[in-house]
Amino acid sequence: MVTNLSEKSDIENIIVSKIDDIKIGPKRLTKYEKARIIAARATQLAMGAPPLIDVSKLKSRDPIIIAEQEFLMGVLPIIIKREKPNGEYQLVPLKILIEVEQRKIKSIEMLMTKIFGEEMYGT
Repeated sequence: MVTNLSEKSDIENIIVSKIDDIKIGPKRLTKYEKARIIAARATQLAMGAPPLIDVSKLKSRDPIIIAEQEFLMGVLPIIIKREKPNGEYQLVPLKILIEVEQRKIKSIEMLMTKIFGEEMYGT
């Protein structure tokens, strides 16, 4: 599945369609990828790009907060390119990786609610 793009039809073999097809990198979003995505989107928002979510429900108008909420809601149309040193690469849509991130956040919130008895994040 992981090949160099030599023909237009090869792109279908490079784009990952489910989490089990990921061969390059972890089957989750790395902290570096997450930071890069949020920073790039926050920069776009700060430069005047329209938000992809309803910001009237957010407590803050900070571009970083808005970018993080867009990220967590999975509305960012981003494809991550994961590359090996030999030139092989895979294209992983953010929507696939965000599912793992959302499950992780949900389990952390449940654990915090169990420990502290209240919801910590008002999102």
